[in-house]
Amino acid sequence: MLRVEGIHAGYGNTRVLRDVSVEVGDGEMVALLGPNGSGKTTLMKTIVGVLRPTAGHVMLDDQRLDGRRPNRITSMGVAIVPENRRVFSFLTVKENLLLAAHARKDKRGVQEDLGFLYDIFPLLEERSSAKGNELSGGQQQMVALGRAVMQRPTVVLMDEPSIGLSPVMVQQLPRMIRGVQERTGAAVLIVEQDAGVALDLATRGYVLRAGSVVRAGTAEELADSKVLLETYLGPTVTRTDPPAAGS
Repeated sequence: MLRVEGIHAGYGNTRVLRDVSVEVGDGEMVALLGPNGSGKTTLMKTIVGVLRPTAGHVMLDDQRLDGRRPNRITSMGVAIVPENRRVFSFLTVKENLLLAAHARKDKRGVQEDLGFLYDIFPLLEERSSAKGNELSGGQQQMVALGRAVMQRPTVVLMDEPSIGLSPVMVQQLPRMIRGVQERTGAAVLIVEQDAGVALDLATRGYVLRAGSVVRAGTAEELADSKVLLETYLGPTVTRTDPPAAGS
């Protein structure tokens, strides 16, 4: 479904990504992990056309995405849940959601998706007339996830969805993300520094370090690698070994 092949990209003369290759299959959820500064967000920007790679390709099925404008990539079925949500502050919750569906012709389907969102996120219905700048961080994240549903994409990119959320909202986040995928059937690439959230959701994952993929494997393989967790993902996901017998 989505293939990133040998991508090199960066900002000006600063190269951030070096020969990065990532695949996300139809209906699959894949995690992209790594510490701050490893290139995760740069890769997302490259996929959606904000950055143009200096080498390599981004493919959606048999169509190339690299070189296309972001709005064209969106129209081809790629949705992004951006870091820090970026909800339109001057629009209401409902207006934010309906704006994401502006290109759809199936009015009945749009209303059905809106009803679905109100079912899984009751707070959105309660606050449907509230402006974006009146929402909490958790409520804004619900709107950001809801916009992805309203686009009816084939691929959803999620960039640090847990950032800035309260611990209670972080615990609820996996349920919300699963709801988005189940509704859309989309392939999902989730970028997360919090490996606990990402590996709870994904079936496979890649680890970036200094702009290169240093490890790939199943979620179980990545979660069970103590050295990997300590080296690349930080102490928040480091598991503590049981005490030795007799200690």
